[in-house]
Amino acid sequence: MKRYYQLLLTLGLLGLGASSGIAQNKPKPLTEEDFYEIKTVAIPDGIRLEAGGLAPMPDGRLGVCTRRGEVWIIENPYQTNGTKPSYKLFASGLHESLGLAYRDGSFYCTQRGELTKLTDTDGDDKADLYENVANWDLSGNYHEYSYGPVFDKNGDMYLTFNVAWVGYGEGKLAKWRGWLVKVTKDGKLEPVATGLRSPAGFTVNSNGDVLFGENQGDWVGSGRVTHLEKGDFAGNAGGLYWTKEPNSPLKLTKEDLPDTGEPMYEAAKKVKALKLPAVWFPHAIMGISTADMIEDETNGKFGPFQGQYIVFDQGQSKAMRMSLEKVNGKYQGACYPFREGFQSGTVRARWGNDGSIFVGMTSRGWGSTGKDLYGLQRLVWNGRLPFEMKTISAQPDGFEIEFTQPVDAKTAADAANYELKSFTYKYHHNYGSPIINQEKTPLKGIIVSADRKKVRLVIDNLRKGYIHEVRPSGILNEEGQPLLHEVGYYTLNNIPDGEAAQLTESQKVKASTAPAPSTSTPAKKTAPINGTKKVADAGLIDSKQVATLLKKHACTSCHAEATRVVGPPFTEVAKRNYTNEQILELVYHPKPENWPDYATEMASMTHVPKADVLKIAAWINALGKKKAQADLNKLENHD
Repeated sequence: MKRYYQLLLTLGLLGLGASSGIAQNKPKPLTEEDFYEIKTVAIPDGIRLEAGGLAPMPDGRLGVCTRRGEVWIIENPYQTNGTKPSYKLFASGLHESLGLAYRDGSFYCTQRGELTKLTDTDGDDKADLYENVANWDLSGNYHEYSYGPVFDKNGDMYLTFNVAWVGYGEGKLAKWRGWLVKVTKDGKLEPVATGLRSPAGFTVNSNGDVLFGENQGDWVGSGRVTHLEKGDFAGNAGGLYWTKEPNSPLKLTKEDLPDTGEPMYEAAKKVKALKLPAVWFPHAIMGISTADMIEDETNGKFGPFQGQYIVFDQGQSKAMRMSLEKVNGKYQGACYPFREGFQSGTVRARWGNDGSIFVGMTSRGWGSTGKDLYGLQRLVWNGRLPFEMKTISAQPDGFEIEFTQPVDAKTAADAANYELKSFTYKYHHNYGSPIINQEKTPLKGIIVSADRKKVRLVIDNLRKGYIHEVRPSGILNEEGQPLLHEVGYYTLNNIPDGEAAQLTESQKVKASTAPAPSTSTPAKKTAPINGTKKVADAGLIDSKQVATLLKKHACTSCHAEATRVVGPPFTEVAKRNYTNEQILELVYHPKPENWPDYATEMASMTHVPKADVLKIAAWINALGKKKAQADLNKLENHD
């Protein structure tokens, strides 16, 4: 008998037993860091590198400007062979510099009220010539941040200006606040477009088009990226005060805006100048404070996403991905999760000379999930190909997903592996918006391409102006690996022309295998607890179940169990002694005044099912309560 047990133990250790053999054949789930590594650039003690701008130099050095009004030159920022970088102070005495560019031997730095050219004339790596290229008005309001410059191919520069904040966006306190402006070679400011609230990140892409990222706030239901052309109005009313100026490219006034809470798509039918976002970034789900964005023009040095955009979020200290296409001549597209885990609030990003991304970070006063007040890191692809949705593109009758690797045909053809719905936000003067008008989009057919790298989804209920969630959560690749990220959000402003797909019988989705109902469907009431009733049905769930819910509904983007992040820790919420129903009400209708020490307001989360919120609430209220934990353990043992 003893030898028999020894044999079983040996087989188990070697992975030869029946059960362990199954486990061995199942691939280990991969994570973001298996493909993209975050490398921290060392910062010497005594330097508070609250990065506001980055400017890689042709010789491999890196310029960094800070919110403290300094410009540093970093030698060896790539830390070659593990060697430390060195820092040299290039310029100082600037006023909250939040943008930096390098061109023809000089730095161009955007301060609060001035675009300054900084030049080292004697070769000692210190600026001895500070030149005023352009300047603009300030009122002194704390929220009047200025960003840029970004050069276009003609050598002109673009700047973006925050509106002031006095409980709402206010542009009239200082001229051109809430605007995108061009700075010509002779230093003149040329207003281009308005409706900007907090445009911390923008870029001029390879087509010469300006794209800017916006933050949730008044008139802004959620974060978004918009293509700006001359005369556009991006939605925030603060900058409309200056449309009366003779050189304004549009004459729209605040009184022309429909402040009804209808979707922005409907408002744009009434206001010709109102420019719809190319891509919405659902608030708290994909980000809470959209920051910088950069287009991948590395020719494969950064992975399989050439021509797409890496978009950063300051509040959630992470990078997202965005793919764009033009439908009926207008940009639209999708956003996807990409890489979390940066050390501080990701504000500024620039390509390094090796195809990696330098990420400059700061959190002072703004709050972020990253624990540090500032930092500098690099995002580096290790050459391994992730299994991802590469693109989602619009079709006349649905969407087509292109994958980075061939899919397993059986899982790709299974309708149960897809969850599809659409929703939007209110357009109104209020701060932010809950998700509204959420509906499911039933799946009618699935067409897997011959090379198994594309899947076309034929769906019902395509809605213009809505964000369509595409979640192929059960699809595997040839090795049996699931997708690294299982969701994308496509902003459907226009439906392309073309013929609908001709489905064969095998491609049609049978009613019995249709996707599960939308998560907005009210949960059914459970029967009374009996001897075999599960813990979850009792409203008491274990940490693994809660963790799944917290991740699914993006709660962990702003909260942690015991540490302060963007919002309060759950242990602090537990101390308030709210009932489960009170927590439900506060999730659906947050009250920022209850947490005055937190600068970022919580979004209304009415799209989260009531049953899930109540389970999370029960877990929160059980935190730190020994009796509740004992009751939970007793109930689990009983089962």
